[in-house]
Amino acid sequence: MSGKPRFWIQALVAVALVAAGAAGLAALTLSRPPLVKRKPKPVLPVVRTIRVEPQAVTVEVPGEGTVRPLHRSTLSTQVSGTVVYLAPELLEQGRFRRGQVLARIEAVDYELAVTLARARVREAETAVQKIRAEAEASVEEWRRIKGRVPPPPLVARRPQVAEAEAKLAAARAQLAQAELNLKRTAIRAPFAGRVIRRYADLGQYLRPGERVAEVFSTEAAEVVVNLEDRDLAWIRVPGFTPGEGPGSPVVVRAHFAGRELSWPGRVVRVEGELDPATRMVPVVVRVERPYARRPPLAMGLFVEVVIRGRTLPAAVRLPRAALRPGDVVWVVSPEGVLRFRKVRVARLWREQALITEGLEAGERVVVSPLEVVTDGMRVRLAPPAPRAAKAGRAGS
Repeated sequence: MSGKPRFWIQALVAVALVAAGAAGLAALTLSRPPLVKRKPKPVLPVVRTIRVEPQAVTVEVPGEGTVRPLHRSTLSTQVSGTVVYLAPELLEQGRFRRGQVLARIEAVDYELAVTLARARVREAETAVQKIRAEAEASVEEWRRIKGRVPPPPLVARRPQVAEAEAKLAAARAQLAQAELNLKRTAIRAPFAGRVIRRYADLGQYLRPGERVAEVFSTEAAEVVVNLEDRDLAWIRVPGFTPGEGPGSPVVVRAHFAGRELSWPGRVVRVEGELDPATRMVPVVVRVERPYARRPPLAMGLFVEVVIRGRTLPAAVRLPRAALRPGDVVWVVSPEGVLRFRKVRVARLWREQALITEGLEAGERVVVSPLEVVTDGMRVRLAPPAPRAAKAGRAGS
């Protein structure tokens, strides 16, 4: 076979193959279903919310401070002498009763002084009686001679009587001073309390004014809590805030001896002046009988204080993160529409906000952040988180 016929055969085969491919492509194109344009579903942001439940809320004003005694005194001797007795309780942290004798100064010299002063009083009393008797006799003799003419003072011995009576008064004063000095040889506790430090010891000679011991009372303890002036709008401070009656109740808490302890107390007053540097108000809280329990509310202990203030009849507690700038919260409707809502904030503290107006029961408030948010946008609610098992609380 020549070369020319072979060329034509190959060309026909190639054309046939191309035609077959084109026919197949056309058939596939015709059999494919037409494309339908679909609008993509919008991706709604997911938000976490809480359900609003208005209820009566008692405003709590927190604070902290250090426990100090109601009374703290340094016992000193008012007379000189040698210490001959110290009570067994006169040791650091020793307990004593009100009026208990804690120390004695040797009293022999003061007993002798009382004896001598009593003798001087009896001598002065005798002198007064003698002068009065002589004055009566002199006046009687004058009347026999002069009749009804009044006797002159010298005849009636009035100056002598006045002098004797003055000496009697002086002797009695000396006796009272001697008895007082004798009484002062016994150093007594001015209140029930505990000993901070003892300075005197047996056999030590003390002069008037020298220290014997430093003590504090245990009838009550105080805690000074520095508060901002706006906090006073929620609590009652006798003699400082409007209204009558006792101060606001208080709970004093402390971690001590491996336990969480609490004591009831009450606001009693405000100290003399505001802190000039911070402008804080020093509110004094008092706890009665701090040493009645074991362990006690010890002096010098650092404590947390919660003052229970006024009660709002219908308020909502929200996490502080739920409050947006301008006192606005984001409320989600049942249809999933987010709305901006202006509210009235009664109080902000720590991580909470107290709302008194602008929210209704059952509404859901957004607590999670959103990068882009508009009033009226649609959102999806996040599923509720599983509740964790309740854990017990240590301490008491």
